[in-house]
Amino acid sequence: MNNIVAIVGRPNVGKSTLFNRLIQRREAIVDSVSGVTRDRNYGKSEWNGKEFSVIDTGGYVRGSDDVFEGEIRKQVELAIDEADVIIFVVDVEEGITPMDETVAKLLRKVTKPVLLAVNKVDNAMREKDAIEFYNLGLGDYFTFASISGSGTGDLLDALIDVFPEKEPVQVTEELPRFAVVGRPNAGKSSFINALIGQDRYIVTDIAGTTRDAIDTKFDRFGFEFNLVDTAGIRRKAKVKEDLEFYSVMRSVRAIEHADVCILVIDATRGFEGQDQSIFWLAEKNRKGVVILVNKWDLVEKDTMSSRDYEEKIRKELMPFTDVPILFVSALTKQRLLKALEATVQVFENRKQRIATSKFNEYMLKVIEAYPPPATKGKYVKIKYCMQLPTQTPQFVFFANMPQYVKEPYKRYLENKIRDNWDFAGVPIDIYIREK
Repeated sequence: MNNIVAIVGRPNVGKSTLFNRLIQRREAIVDSVSGVTRDRNYGKSEWNGKEFSVIDTGGYVRGSDDVFEGEIRKQVELAIDEADVIIFVVDVEEGITPMDETVAKLLRKVTKPVLLAVNKVDNAMREKDAIEFYNLGLGDYFTFASISGSGTGDLLDALIDVFPEKEPVQVTEELPRFAVVGRPNAGKSSFINALIGQDRYIVTDIAGTTRDAIDTKFDRFGFEFNLVDTAGIRRKAKVKEDLEFYSVMRSVRAIEHADVCILVIDATRGFEGQDQSIFWLAEKNRKGVVILVNKWDLVEKDTMSSRDYEEKIRKELMPFTDVPILFVSALTKQRLLKALEATVQVFENRKQRIATSKFNEYMLKVIEAYPPPATKGKYVKIKYCMQLPTQTPQFVFFANMPQYVKEPYKRYLENKIRDNWDFAGVPIDIYIREK
């Protein structure tokens, strides 16, 4: 399990710039993922061989200045609750503000590691000015300039050093893991209760690390898997259930922990921003996804047919539209079995392997019929391709000039793969390499 790092602080201190810098480190190592990443408040990063997840709380604060303080306090409390390490960003130009003092007061009571990061320190004079931040009572601080990147290396070295050791989750056998995720009140608990039923066909409850989701072994209707339940993770009285940050924070852990994510959305509310954030979170982690439109029994069918509803959702999912969408009701148990079958199918799709000879036989004909467009009079030739032996579907195409194969052509290749093999619900990675 990856550690989760939350970046907190008042508005306009450079949290998002620091966040973008951390994420780019990761993006520079891995090929950029096709499609638009919409989840700019969450990302994965890597430093000195250690991977971790980063959450930028800045993207979640909306409203006027008087709303800010209450929102920031809520977020810091949630970050304290759910993250493993907290980076508290302050601004040397403005010095200590009353809002900084409020945040520091909350953080002083915490047992988790807190790194105080003083931004916009790009010369010796400002290095001296930073000394005043000792007054926040959080001990040593790190100076950096998020725009130029100076000082971020030292901050990251310290971050890696304070990561708590993660105990591997004990799972008795390798069963598929399905996480039930979604915004609060979408019906996740009802869905899980409807599945488990009163008979409770549970063999064991396997607890993850204390703050993780709980794995429930499910053995019913001929299916066997571990259900990762986010609905029941530490529901705190002090937390406002409608806070977007909270449900994303919660989902991060469950998604990283799963093979397939069952995203439950509320039919009466539609596919909202928060549902989309959770969807792109799963996609970015290369997990299988099934979307369940719950409470379908409450929707007036004459105003909205399932086909129109599905079309609206797929428009939001562009370009990754090859995802099963089912209309269910946890209350009336309508189509729950179908939902399970779809989830198991996505799990099978995710682990399927295509023989190299078959893959070449089909894909080379496809490429010959529509080769990559010529760039600057240069023609790209692709002579060989294969599936990589990775946990998630990844394909490599060997070309004489890989730099000229652009995103639209990669998407074309992906669509052709999906036309011939069933990868519904599963993100695919396409790499072009020099032969």
